[in-house]
Amino acid sequence: MVSKKSGAGLAAALGAAMLLGGAGAAHAAPAEGGAALAKTDVNQALGGTTTGLGYAVAPVKDLRLDPWANSSADVLNNGATVQPENSGLAPIGTDLLTGPLSAGGGPRDLPLVGGVLGTLPG
Repeated sequence: MVSKKSGAGLAAALGAAMLLGGAGAAHAAPAEGGAALAKTDVNQALGGTTTGLGYAVAPVKDLRLDPWANSSADVLNNGATVQPENSGLAPIGTDLLTGPLSAGGGPRDLPLVGGVLGTLPG
């Protein structure tokens, strides 16, 4: 017998009974003529994911990596070049890597990284 003083306990017991009763009904098979879940269209799901990923990745591709680009304080504007002693070899310098960044470019403008980022949507 439940006393009238424990109304909160009665409410908790009713809530638990409703939750447990609802959980058992959720796992039951649909009755004849009842609704069943529709099958997932994988192509449509992948298309939506690719579209959403494109909107998320595009700003990262164009992110300006050198905040001082095109200014007098740009440290990447100074390149170093080495001339090998053998006259048949071309000089080797850092301008290939730092040039796109000191011009205000982002990851898309880097020599190897830009090609890899081209495979991502966006």
